[in-house]
Amino acid sequence: MLKYQVLNRVHELGIVPVIRGNSKDEALGYCKALIDGGIDILEVTFTIPNALDVFKELKDQLPDTATLGAGTVMDATTARLAILNGAKFIVSPGFSEEVAKMCNLYQVPYMPGCMTFTEMTKALEYGVDLIKLFPGSLPGPSYVKAIHGPLPQANIMPTGGVSLDNIADWFAAGVFAVGAGSNLVKGSHDEIVEQAKKYLAKIAECRE
Repeated sequence: MLKYQVLNRVHELGIVPVIRGNSKDEALGYCKALIDGGIDILEVTFTIPNALDVFKELKDQLPDTATLGAGTVMDATTARLAILNGAKFIVSPGFSEEVAKMCNLYQVPYMPGCMTFTEMTKALEYGVDLIKLFPGSLPGPSYVKAIHGPLPQANIMPTGGVSLDNIADWFAAGVFAVGAGSNLVKGSHDEIVEQAKKYLAKIAECRE
């Protein structure tokens, strides 16, 4: 899948769930529940034990239509391993020049966590196409509008603190998509399926 096809899919769906877990089976269960709920773009974090093995197995077991990305990527070596094992996008909690270079080399979207204007401008200078505003709960939706004043070209995806209660505020502020963690990915299979459907319905409502 080409870089801009991935970015277009993220924009169209409007949400990237953050999958954490204590085991491979837990992570796989979360992924399958999200897919059943209609969310097939998945950020699998490298905080999961034996993360690379988990990633390989997820890639083999999930349907080809799923877009699998690697999250909590802290260095270029991890980024390269993830990409070589099928990651279609790379997410990190902070900006890394070396990870940006690695992702550019392989033409894979890089979504680094940034908070300040300086971090965001530096990320853009290194070819970042989608900035993860993290933690989103700290500045809130009004911050996106403030950033878009001098940086209207910045595509922003808040992660951390995004919920069904405030998702409309984020989209009204002009975000590219949102990231969602424990507010979406928790509970039983059926609970996650139901929650995923609610998020997608809310996003569709925001975009009407």
